[in-house]
Amino acid sequence: MDKDYIADLRKAGKIHQEVKALAKSIVKKGVPLLEIADKVDAKIKELGATTAFPINLSINEVAAHYTPTYNDETLAHGLLKVDIGICVNGAIADCAFSVDLDNSDINKKLIQASRDGLEAAMRSAKFGMTLGEVGRNIQNAIVKHGFSPIKNLCGHQVDRFIVHAGQTVPNYDNGSNQRMVESGYAIEPFVTTGQGMVYEGKPSNIYRMINKKNVRDMLAREIISFIDKEYNGLPFASRWVVKKFGPRAIMSINILEREGVLYQYPQLVEKSREPVAQSENTLLILKDKTEVLTEDFKV
Repeated sequence: MDKDYIADLRKAGKIHQEVKALAKSIVKKGVPLLEIADKVDAKIKELGATTAFPINLSINEVAAHYTPTYNDETLAHGLLKVDIGICVNGAIADCAFSVDLDNSDINKKLIQASRDGLEAAMRSAKFGMTLGEVGRNIQNAIVKHGFSPIKNLCGHQVDRFIVHAGQTVPNYDNGSNQRMVESGYAIEPFVTTGQGMVYEGKPSNIYRMINKKNVRDMLAREIISFIDKEYNGLPFASRWVVKKFGPRAIMSINILEREGVLYQYPQLVEKSREPVAQSENTLLILKDKTEVLTEDFKV
């Protein structure tokens, strides 16, 4: 890991702390998800960073991968997961928190369990630690509450312009003997009262360009050029393209998806459709220490 990358990663973490503070102050029951997303996007820009991916605002049984459309009317409610990615020169800080907007005891307990799982991981994640052991510590913290970790969602390394890079960090003991290396890691326990598995659900409004090629539609060609220049291969929201080109861009986005130029992430839904809580921080693992970048947490 070079010094410039480490500095950028730390800066992304600091900016994330400010953005997360804003997000926590504006997330309230009945507030439009689009309003939350727009304010968070504006704050990231104000602080001199860019988005690593569109803010995920996933409700109840949707564990991840929902972001508002340009004309979205969904209001914040239920058990809301707020997942934000910050990018500084390609270095990515990825962090999430959950909010109970229904004054539900079970939601509060799920949030606490996810937080306990995250804290267990932050205390144990260090250079040379096996990924299976980190997963076991997360799992043990969660099952003490009587809940289940989601086994087919996991944390991950981060790299320049790559959100999910290299190693994955399980939320349970998967027996992995692979050891943590010097790197940034986003660790994100997901907790549920359900079966602990997710399936691919409805479209998410989150896209990534996977195959740059020529297409017939003129606007679609302009959109390809815009995406290539603006997002450096990172995920983006359909509403950002609409903001640039107007609502007619939706038809061109659909064309690009059908042509295999764009991939749209599906929403990830808990298999038994039970509520899900998520907590996440980005850590910097060095040979001699571990730093929590997206929160003032001492390990």
